[in-house]
Amino acid sequence: MDVVDTPTPELQTMSLGLYDLVHFALMAAGFALFAYFLYTWAGRQEVGRRYRPAMHAGLCLAAIATVSYLVLFLKWDSGFTLVDGVYEPNAEARFTGSTRYPDWAVTVPLLTVELLAVCSLSGKRARNLRATTVAAAFLMILTGYVGAQLVADGRDRTALVVWGLVSTAFFAYLYVALIGAVRASLPHMGREAGVSLRNATIVLLAAFGVYPLVYAIPVFADVTPAWSATVQVAYSAADVVAKVGFGLLVHKVALLRTAEDVAAGVDTHPEPVWISNVHHSEGVLPEVGHPRHPHEHSAPAHLRGREDHDDGARGGATRAPSDPG
Repeated sequence: MDVVDTPTPELQTMSLGLYDLVHFALMAAGFALFAYFLYTWAGRQEVGRRYRPAMHAGLCLAAIATVSYLVLFLKWDSGFTLVDGVYEPNAEARFTGSTRYPDWAVTVPLLTVELLAVCSLSGKRARNLRATTVAAAFLMILTGYVGAQLVADGRDRTALVVWGLVSTAFFAYLYVALIGAVRASLPHMGREAGVSLRNATIVLLAAFGVYPLVYAIPVFADVTPAWSATVQVAYSAADVVAKVGFGLLVHKVALLRTAEDVAAGVDTHPEPVWISNVHHSEGVLPEVGHPRHPHEHSAPAHLRGREDHDDGARGGATRAPSDPG
């Protein structure tokens, strides 16, 4: 084993400035996640039933992440003692690193569910892809946790490299699978929804890229108090971008796709759809006793293609507009 002779990243002595910087980052991230939870809760009925699984996934991950940051903040607050002008760590400071991994083990798989819920894949293909990406996301976090926290308290460089490479394999699969799902979905939605979906994917995958970079710091450099503070700030910023920034873009995609479905006559929605004060569709209630076949309308070409794509994935089955799919 190549064990470095330095304290673990979470047990570094912090100066007043570095301690306060991390304190601020944890608090700001927690507030942002809680605000996103409230926003998603208030707007969960704004989108069509077909896309509400994305809102439900966003609500779950926001709630989990908010609780996680509350724990992180409390552990940071109680894990250091001010001695002679510097903050000395105690046993509880260790939880400022290990607490993140249980959070990610649940919220990262939920991020993949959130993205796939607004894509155009359906039927067996959608179920299989959702299952494999959720499993890959969980295993990516679990194997990273082994290298960063379990083996020699994260100070064994060989273990960091080996388990980091294993985690990267799952990381690479997620990139390929999610990009493939988005590319397959783009021809079956309107241009504005497609642009927002592409932007959401870029934000998510770019934020994902921060985590392995931070993970690799102890492999190439001795961990100092400044690096430890940088790790906490980087993880907090990446969590906000990956969960809040991405989630807001997914919400926009769901709204746009809801408006497309209503305008094309393939679904109903009781309220008008507005996005940034722009009216996209009227509110339409289901016709009681007169369900209309989803193809009995003059839909735009890209939406007709999407219906054919969705029906083909379901084995040619059709459904009434009141079925959320």
